[in-house]
Amino acid sequence: MKCILMNKNTEVLVADYDDAVKAFTRIYEVKNIEYAPYILRSFYEETDFNNNPLRTNLSEWFKGRGIPSWRDKLDLLLNRLNIHTPTELLDKAFGLSLSDQYWIKPYDLDIKYDDINFFDHDFDYSEFMEASLSLNSKTITKEASLKTPNNTTDGMLKKAWIIEDGTRYLLKGGYKNEILQPFNEVLASMICDRLGFDHVTYTLDTYKDMVVSKCPCFINKDTELVTAYQIRNNMKRHDNTLDYEDYIKELESHGIENAREKLENMYILDFIIMNEDRHLNNFGIIRDVNNLKWLDICPIFDNGQSLNIPYYDEDEVIISGHGRLFYEVKPFDEIIKIVKNPKRIDISKLEDIPEEFDKLLHKYQKITHISDKRIYRLCAILQRQINKLKELIEQS
Repeated sequence: MKCILMNKNTEVLVADYDDAVKAFTRIYEVKNIEYAPYILRSFYEETDFNNNPLRTNLSEWFKGRGIPSWRDKLDLLLNRLNIHTPTELLDKAFGLSLSDQYWIKPYDLDIKYDDINFFDHDFDYSEFMEASLSLNSKTITKEASLKTPNNTTDGMLKKAWIIEDGTRYLLKGGYKNEILQPFNEVLASMICDRLGFDHVTYTLDTYKDMVVSKCPCFINKDTELVTAYQIRNNMKRHDNTLDYEDYIKELESHGIENAREKLENMYILDFIIMNEDRHLNNFGIIRDVNNLKWLDICPIFDNGQSLNIPYYDEDEVIISGHGRLFYEVKPFDEIIKIVKNPKRIDISKLEDIPEEFDKLLHKYQKITHISDKRIYRLCAILQRQINKLKELIEQS
């Protein structure tokens, strides 16, 4: 299929997409490489479109828009959707997403972004939501149900985009038999609210047989999320704190204000809740797709993998833990040292956070069956981290 890669209303390049192999097999013309996905720009060579990495990485980028192979219970989801691989979904709705404005336009089709985007237009989601989140679901039979931004969601957790009162919300469940992730997202929101950190607001909801987190889309039809992974892709790698420092310099060179403090806020939150999964694809910047201006660091989001979820033991309170600082896996006690001025944090605002988290966990206990013993220990770990941060502030 001959097609045009579009960024909203701007033509990026003309190429052939082979549905059989799910890859771009030829690039005919590059029209506006500056409007391409940020990660692709470094692969562009004006002299040869097809014998350089641009075409290969274009295919990888497009494939990466689909549901990943490591999605929890992916085989069950595919069976319910009546498809064989996640890449089949990319053809159903022009590859549209709610994280950016890129889409694939068939070359001879007279259609505009304003006619099809999911920010302005409603989409079917009830059957996809059931296929993704319910323990018991029937096979989807309607093709219309697959014309949805749910085709382009990343991450390992079961999730689904829905619409309520015109607002696009993302619902996320827990991972496998673990059900704490949604509660951790709400805990992170509570902490950010108290400390004044810019963040995506998460609430709890219930869907049939599970508790899910719920958050609004923080991208609109004029912006996109450019992840730290994309920004760092063509920068020198040090495997130490220099990667963090180089990233801040890059943000500042594009006019991002208070970049260091906003990144520090994210790592302060990670320290408090012991978030082990701050990888380079769950933070970044917001870019205007019309003029390509870097607007700001994106609000803090995706905090579910916290409080030692993978290693929890009913008979053990884990005393130490490790998080991520770019390419490094380091103890939280080491990562927190990047904060230049801890005294700017009013730790007193977190005094009752463990108590509020305790209430939240007990409120849904009949659904989650989290034991009183585990709730007590989770709150004890949380209180310990707050106390440790308080000590750091007092010593600074």
